Amino acid sequence: MSNAPHPRSDSPTRRVTAAMVAAEAGVSTATVSLVVNGKTAGRVSAANEQRVREAIDRLGYVLDSVGSSLARGVSSTIILVAPDISNPFFAQLISGVRQVLATDYHLLLSVSDPGQRPSLTEVSRLFGQRPAGLILHAPDPEFLAGVPAHVPVVAVDAPDAPETVPAVNFDVSQGARLIAEHLHSRGHRTIAYLDAATGTATLRVRREAFMAAATSLGMTVLQHLPVATTIDIAAAGASFTAAWPQMHAAQASAVVCATDTQAYGVLQEARAAGLEVPRDLAVTGFDDLPFSASMNPGLTSINLAADAVGVQAATMLRNLLSDTSIEQRQLIWPSRLVVRGSSALD
Repeated sequence: MSNAPHPRSDSPTRRVTAAMVAAEAGVSTATVSLVVNGKTAGRVSAANEQRVREAIDRLGYVLDSVGSSLARGVSSTIILVAPDISNPFFAQLISGVRQVLATDYHLLLSVSDPGQRPSLTEVSRLFGQRPAGLILHAPDPEFLAGVPAHVPVVAVDAPDAPETVPAVNFDVSQGARLIAEHLHSRGHRTIAYLDAATGTATLRVRREAFMAAATSLGMTVLQHLPVATTIDIAAAGASFTAAWPQMHAAQASAVVCATDTQAYGVLQEARAAGLEVPRDLAVTGFDDLPFSASMNPGLTSINLAADAVGVQAATMLRNLLSDTSIEQRQLIWPSRLVVRGSSALD
């Protein structure tokens, strides 16, 4: 083995191979493979690992991930399917996933339309990447049934996922009940509910749980209000503007929004209509996005701890990939009510 330093190879015509690294380090190509794939524990001595890494640095070796994928039949890519990554909620979810997987896997995002269920047709195009696994936000049972059986999957925020599918769900039912109880304790008896017609199970569960809780508390929830077809500030504002005459006539004193994003639209249009929040109208959201705390007034919302759920989902997937047994295949993460000025007169 030569001890003289080798210049890094910047020539596009010279491809550094694992065999060249092995020769430089004085080890086998199998040892090089173990080092570059992070599988040295108990199999490669610290001295040999150090020699390999120094040889990699001197020669400028780059792992051929495509070739490695072909050899192993699977890549080091994890596909995360989520809607609207501009939404801070999903940024938090992604951050949690990265905390667990980023050191060993490449995270590939597949983005669906805001608030919409993921499309199997769109995601299936990515199966050619031979992903190591999938993390799916709000997939429906049909989508889950279409995922190849050999691909490990963890669902997030999918309350209608089959029990056989590992999943981490937010306790949105608990959150909806907490909002109903909070508004009832503040004296609200007639309330409007602003939903979004996206077809996702999580929004359906939020709505049904709130309706049931409100009814059990003797509250009236106005029906047949305009429903936004997407989770969007402008669309929510337009829905509220169209509904306000009916709400005012019915003496509704609060509006509950299925998401914080929609609540922002309601607050914007309520101010435009000359309403003082919460004196004339209380407003609540769901998701507790970072901006909700800095609004004026701050938005009362349900905190779902998206980053923590991202960590849980990624940990579950890592266990699947390492054949580690999963004690609980479906976890439910608790919700927390955060009361702010949009619903509380102090």
